[in-house]
Amino acid sequence: MAKDVICKDTRNKMEKVLAHLQDELKGLRTGRASTGLVENIKVDCYGTMTPLKQLAIISTPDALSILIKPYDVSTVSNIEKAILQSDIGLTPSVDGKSLRIVIPQLTEERRKKLSVHIKEFGESAKVSLRNIRHEANKLADKEEKDDIITEDDAKRTKDDVNKIIHEYEGKVGELIKKKTEEILKV
Repeated sequence: MAKDVICKDTRNKMEKVLAHLQDELKGLRTGRASTGLVENIKVDCYGTMTPLKQLAIISTPDALSILIKPYDVSTVSNIEKAILQSDIGLTPSVDGKSLRIVIPQLTEERRKKLSVHIKEFGESAKVSLRNIRHEANKLADKEEKDDIITEDDAKRTKDDVNKIIHEYEGKVGELIKKKTEEILKV
């Protein structure tokens, strides 16, 4: 493995961490309706736990409500049950063939709790990034030891990996800052 391969692999893994963080943040309530709040809720459908987005059309007809129209009307009660059991704290109302969730405004206390939760997500992502850096540095050391790359190449690889982690820590920081501002905005 050469320096470029190690750096490319590191960048790909860090990109996955960033994507995972974006998915986690998408599921947090901001006081505005978003399909991301419910689309990954697992629903027991025909004996299999399936993400809601695979079972229904999810839309936001206005800024304060989410409309869920199941492809199969017989799954309405299972979807309702899954939403009630999820930790999003919202109650759907069933109107025949669809469900509607009205998003209440967040209280100041809830906003502060969510901002702490967002920071925890960010710290978790940063720990994952550091673990990826550690793996890449170990790989560079191993390749140097096995005489695949030179000592100088190993040093340059580690320097490049450090630049990559600083770039991704900045991206994580931006995501966290943006989501925190979105939540705290009244």
